[in-house]
Amino acid sequence: MASLRSKLVRSVTGRYFRSIDASRTDVQALRRRWRMFARYLPVASRTEVLRVKVAGVDAEWLAPPRSAPDKLLLYLHGGAYVAGNCDTHRSLTSHIATAAGVRVLLPEYRLAPEHPFPAALEDALGIYRELLASGIAPGDIVVAGDSAGGGLTMATLLALRDAGDPLPAAACLLSPWLDLAGTGESMRTRAAFDPWFRPEFLPPVRHYYCDEGRILDPLVSPVYARLDRLPPLYIQVGEDEILLSDSTRVAAAILEAGGTAELEVWPQMWHVFQMFIREVPESRRAVKRLGRRIRSALDLRAGSEA
Repeated sequence: MASLRSKLVRSVTGRYFRSIDASRTDVQALRRRWRMFARYLPVASRTEVLRVKVAGVDAEWLAPPRSAPDKLLLYLHGGAYVAGNCDTHRSLTSHIATAAGVRVLLPEYRLAPEHPFPAALEDALGIYRELLASGIAPGDIVVAGDSAGGGLTMATLLALRDAGDPLPAAACLLSPWLDLAGTGESMRTRAAFDPWFRPEFLPPVRHYYCDEGRILDPLVSPVYARLDRLPPLYIQVGEDEILLSDSTRVAAAILEAGGTAELEVWPQMWHVFQMFIREVPESRRAVKRLGRRIRSALDLRAGSEA
């Protein structure tokens, strides 16, 4: 049973996001609305923020008190590949950092339509490889992302695997967008329940990211990829999302390929509900669980310093 607080936040945010007509709103307007929305999401207390450039990409290091110095989370933000930056995701990632007890690197990878596929993937790969070149061991890195950032996380793992690069310790996906073709059954079965998105929202946005002929490319839509030889995967997704099938199909395919995938479907929750950690008790529980999975993957005790 969803909490009363979650029902209120769901209703208020749902009215906000469903008022956006993706077929009529230009990208700059989408970006402005997202940044405006993010102003109401507070950063975790005592988080240190350092602006940097990694592999030529603007980014921020977010470090909670007593964070492990040699372990990190590389977080790829969501925003349908056309929006999102440090301002929109500083709050969410700061709370994840606090829950996990690690530093988070939050890059501002290139966005479409100015920089369509594969620009974002090239940035993510360059950042990961520069971290390794700086002396950080792959086993000391977890890669994570929400929504399109979850899809970019999966594409990064696939590209690293196929190139023979060492893989990170684990990956975490929050409401990942893994099928830009939108063929999952939840596009139909959850359309009446999703408080934020309608299936018809997706085509006007995805065309900014890639040509229609690339929609089924595994590095665009990882649900169509060969999913063997990947690090352990942890997925959180809301029960009422039209993107639910993206998560269930990828988790099942990884298990069928002999890999490790843990899928949590949160009852009556919506897209990236974790960002409302200050308002919604389910969000707090989800972020705490996410922190525990990250600590476990990095072999960190709760509250420990490496």
